[in-house]
Amino acid sequence: MNALSPTLGQGTYSTLPPSPAERLGSWLKWPVVALAIAAALYLVFAIYTTGQAAWAAGALVLFTAGFYVYLSRGGLAWRYLFPGVAGMLVFIAFPLVYTAQIGFTNYSSTHLLSESRVRGYLLEQHDAVEEQVLGYTLHASGAEYRLVLRADGEAAPRWVSPPLALRSGKALRVDVAASGAAISPTDAALPLPELIKHRDALARLVLVLPDKTELHYLGLREFGPVKPQWTANADDSLTRTADGAVFTPNRDTGFFQTASGETLQPGFKAFIGAANYTRMLFDAEFRGPFLSIFTWTVVFSALTVFFATAVGMLFAVLLNWEGMKYRTTYRTLLFLPYAVPGFISILVFKGLFNQNFGEINAILDALFGVKPAWFADPLLAKTMLLIVNVWLGYPYIMILCSGLLKAIPQDLYEASALAGASPATNFFRITAPLIIKPLAPLLISAFAYNFNNFVLIALLTDGRPDFLSTKLPAGQTDILVSYTYRIAFRDSGSDFGLAAAISTLIFFLVAALSLINLRMSAKAQR
Repeated sequence: MNALSPTLGQGTYSTLPPSPAERLGSWLKWPVVALAIAAALYLVFAIYTTGQAAWAAGALVLFTAGFYVYLSRGGLAWRYLFPGVAGMLVFIAFPLVYTAQIGFTNYSSTHLLSESRVRGYLLEQHDAVEEQVLGYTLHASGAEYRLVLRADGEAAPRWVSPPLALRSGKALRVDVAASGAAISPTDAALPLPELIKHRDALARLVLVLPDKTELHYLGLREFGPVKPQWTANADDSLTRTADGAVFTPNRDTGFFQTASGETLQPGFKAFIGAANYTRMLFDAEFRGPFLSIFTWTVVFSALTVFFATAVGMLFAVLLNWEGMKYRTTYRTLLFLPYAVPGFISILVFKGLFNQNFGEINAILDALFGVKPAWFADPLLAKTMLLIVNVWLGYPYIMILCSGLLKAIPQDLYEASALAGASPATNFFRITAPLIIKPLAPLLISAFAYNFNNFVLIALLTDGRPDFLSTKLPAGQTDILVSYTYRIAFRDSGSDFGLAAAISTLIFFLVAALSLINLRMSAKAQR
């Protein structure tokens, strides 16, 4: 009997002694696990120290689940499922939840920080006490340096620091002495280029005079005492020391404000509930362009799918005709728009539609004496987008229909020919009904794709021409996704909260289309 085979009637195995590699692996297993756990805990702690307690808790749960799955003896199936589940949570669920959460805030370029960080930033602001500012010079003292402080116009120094190493690091408090310990006249002050090299170390110095007055670094030529611009109050408000004005955090607007309405910059991120969503519905100045863009998005996607399907199906039916010569050549030429990268085709069309130098206007001018303003007129710009998008999309439909046509039994066409039916009758009574059912889920997917076709809009029209007199810049050829990008990152003040609300709306619309697609696919398989 083989030494590695099971003993008959018993559940045990006789095994050979472990190899050196196996012994080494067993010895290294737990040290490696311990190092991995230590690294994971360090990462969680680093996230927590940045003030992101929720993210740190999420990372801790994820790491704990991972170590449990791979170190426990049970749950073998989860060892294969865990990477996919973890990836879905990290790269799909988390961005979605985070985006939706931003949609309920006023997060924007003027409200980037949290309230506590804005308060801390304001409390760090100081003003110099001008009448007590002293100039300084830096002198070499062996391998170290001395600071010599004097007032403007004074030749004799007032204060001299002890020898300093001037190394970058933590802030350092240094007691300075009266000028009786003056340095030798032969020690020349360091020139400005040398002074600049020690700027970081000088900025961390706090010079303490014998009367306990603290002098702070004010620039390359000055030290002086400072006074805070703001003082904190017990009710989270701030008092301006210059005039005693009290600024209270307004968590509806995201600013520190006085009772009279004076606000401080920067603002802070605040929870505003459904304000971004109600703005889309009830703000008249925003609702008009938004509804126009939403309607155009649906029309653009639907017309693109309709015309691309009509053109692609027509070419597929023609190329399915057995008697046509050079079918392979025609099929190759018609497939080329799909083979060329889309962004290249879009840029080529942008040049072709140029009003002054484009070949399309040159032909129209020669034939009809007209040179349409494709990029300035809203209707022409939308027509141009549809033409280019249909050009890019029909080869996909043509390939799909070509495959579906091969699955139609030829007996049906032969029977139709015996009955004397025309080609149009064959198409509408046989071809179209048999291919539209399996094609429907793919058409819904194409609609969802064009619903978010950001690249075409960005490269061809950039959403232009713009609506006039709108609160937020909006383009008449923008679709929802390009409009959202414009609000978040372009010329609308980086309103991330509003953009996140629109993105959440787009997600639910595309999710609804996906559910419809799944139902249509299930019906097509029956």
